[in-house]
Amino acid sequence: MTWRRDRLWLAHLVLGGAATVSYAAGVLPDLAFAVVGVGCVVAWACGPRLHNVRPRQPWRLLTAAGLLFLTGIILRTLMVDLPAPRAQLGDAFSVCGFGFFIAGLVSFLNRWGMDRHALLDGLIVCIGSAVASLLLFVMPAATIPDRPLVVTALAGLYPLLDTITVLLVANLAFTTAVRQPAFVLLGGMMVLVFAGDLGYAIIGRSGDVNGSRLMDLPFLLAFTLGGAAALHPTAKALSRATPLPIQAWSLPRMLVIGPAVAVPFLLTVLLAHESAVSRLVLGIGGAAIVALLLVRASDAVQSHAAAQRRFEHQATHDPLTGLPNRRLLAIMVERLLAERAPGDVWMFYLDLDGFKLVNDSWGHPAGDQLIIDVGARLRHALPGTATVARIGGDEFVVVRRCTEPEAMGDARKIMECIERPLVIVTAEGATAEVVVGASMGIVRADRQEQADALMRDADTAMYRAKEEGRNRWTVFDASMRDAVRERVEIEVALRAAVAQEQLSIAYQPIVELPTGRLAGVEALVRWEHPVRGWLGPNMFIAVAEDSNLISALGAWVLRESVRQLARWRADGVVDDDFWMSVNVSPRQLGDAAFAERLAAVLQQAGVPAANLVLEITESVMVEGSELTERVLVELRTLGVRISVDDFGTGFSALGYLRRHPVTGVKIDRSFVKGLGTSTEDEEIVRAVVAMSSALRLSVVAEGVETEAQRDVLVTLGVPLAQGWLWGKAVPPDEFAARWSLGGVGERVAARSD
Repeated sequence: MTWRRDRLWLAHLVLGGAATVSYAAGVLPDLAFAVVGVGCVVAWACGPRLHNVRPRQPWRLLTAAGLLFLTGIILRTLMVDLPAPRAQLGDAFSVCGFGFFIAGLVSFLNRWGMDRHALLDGLIVCIGSAVASLLLFVMPAATIPDRPLVVTALAGLYPLLDTITVLLVANLAFTTAVRQPAFVLLGGMMVLVFAGDLGYAIIGRSGDVNGSRLMDLPFLLAFTLGGAAALHPTAKALSRATPLPIQAWSLPRMLVIGPAVAVPFLLTVLLAHESAVSRLVLGIGGAAIVALLLVRASDAVQSHAAAQRRFEHQATHDPLTGLPNRRLLAIMVERLLAERAPGDVWMFYLDLDGFKLVNDSWGHPAGDQLIIDVGARLRHALPGTATVARIGGDEFVVVRRCTEPEAMGDARKIMECIERPLVIVTAEGATAEVVVGASMGIVRADRQEQADALMRDADTAMYRAKEEGRNRWTVFDASMRDAVRERVEIEVALRAAVAQEQLSIAYQPIVELPTGRLAGVEALVRWEHPVRGWLGPNMFIAVAEDSNLISALGAWVLRESVRQLARWRADGVVDDDFWMSVNVSPRQLGDAAFAERLAAVLQQAGVPAANLVLEITESVMVEGSELTERVLVELRTLGVRISVDDFGTGFSALGYLRRHPVTGVKIDRSFVKGLGTSTEDEEIVRAVVAMSSALRLSVVAEGVETEAQRDVLVTLGVPLAQGWLWGKAVPPDEFAARWSLGGVGERVAARSD
């Protein structure tokens, strides 16, 4: 049914073409004309409904115009032999039809929006057409003697109506950049109507009002194309235009405008012997065209200049806040550094803390609103001499020449204005109050410093502020630059080590309390730096996180650990209940295919999913996205166990544990260290055990170094532990030699290393 509906326009063209041929051949001409006329009116009335075209007002106006045109043609045929003015009754309907036809075109233009340049170009074409119509058709028709006034008036009116139609057609053509088939068909109809009226205007110069049947062919073809336009599926596109970015005088446009501009000058030569009225029309028309050309050229220059200013502003300003961007900021800083003025140049580089949470919780529009509000607050809180710029997603930079006390005062103002509650509108339309903070780096410029170096140092200080706990500021010193250089060197070496698999994995036992029986093991990555020697995870894991190496590194550790577990199981080093614990990063859990790839690793190694424990951080539960949640559920469905590492140091809460598919927790070493000496640490561990027991979660205490700590853990009911009391993390061969002891499951006495 849809296919047939989309092909109706083609059927209409075929039927209209056949009827036009029949009319031209004199075979049932009246019936042929009726078929074309009625078919067009029906198409205009029903076509937009078939394709759910909105709005329908332009098509209703065209339908009314078609009915009036059709009525006028029928009346003219019936009354052709009657004396004037009764013979012109049909023309009254035709003139009214032109009114509705013009109104329909205007309705299209109103929907599209009128472009100033398109209007000027259309007026140029209109004036050229009007001058030609007046001199070639209207004025000669007016001088024919012994003709009724109404006939003379109509002979002059039709060319003028055609001139208005030319103006509207030109504006339609100049307004849109994309011309769909429906637009082409409608444009073809207008051209044919103009051609038909032109034919009658030519014979009207000699006083004839009726021509041969062939002179009606343009009108039949026009009705055929117009009806097809309404039936074509792209008629829906006529309700909106694709605006031209620049209304340039392109070659196609000049082919339309050029003849109109040349009309007064050509007719001046051809009609040089005519009357003063003719010369007056030529003079006024030519002057009007020249004036429009000057206005158009001047407007084009001004528009180009405005566009240039707009492009320059867009290139140097943030589109969301209107603040200077990184490019303009660098220029402004260079100017400040070049000035010989009192005071130093201070730069404040700040990154919002908590912005990601707002963006993820309430949506990007709320995040954009927050950025706009922060930018406005910074502008109002700081002196007019300060430059506020936005250089990234949630990163702002403030630059000012001032004294050190003034700079510290500005730092306090910046932090205070950001920390005040902000009201945002959520995606559901509700309002919410949020509070964000900022980590800020401050640097005082050296006279010889460059803008990019200054920004780099301020950025370094900002990251130091984040490392020190966020929501604070740090003043840059040279040692930070050395730390950054060291970090870069580590990243370069780490990237090569990961690519070449130069890292190693050490394994630390996890035992049952109080027996000391081996229950599992934690895989810990180790790296021997080519220059610095052995580096602990705290030296390079953070670098891997920041440089996006953590996913590749984590995948390698997971793959090698599972393979090692498979080898131990095959060699009888461990029993079937023995499990491997491996840390995974938030980035790994943000990979939609993580669970699928892990399942492939387990299947290839022949290790049951239940023998693998993935350790996650508490931040995964707090800041994780919907994708992370889905991955965790997929891992649990696979059978993998999930434990929360360093539990108690972050956002520990019963709600998070209940909401996420975790199977265990690992008590952080900072609480284990005080056991036996600190009652507070003992109560914290007791609470964790009670909460975990209620939720049926396994509990592992890490960092156990003394027998006293072990004894307290046993008393508190902690079932599992790991630490130096039973041994440090060692290579796989050493682990197997130390813990196999001739039989898996044999109780192992506690030992210190």
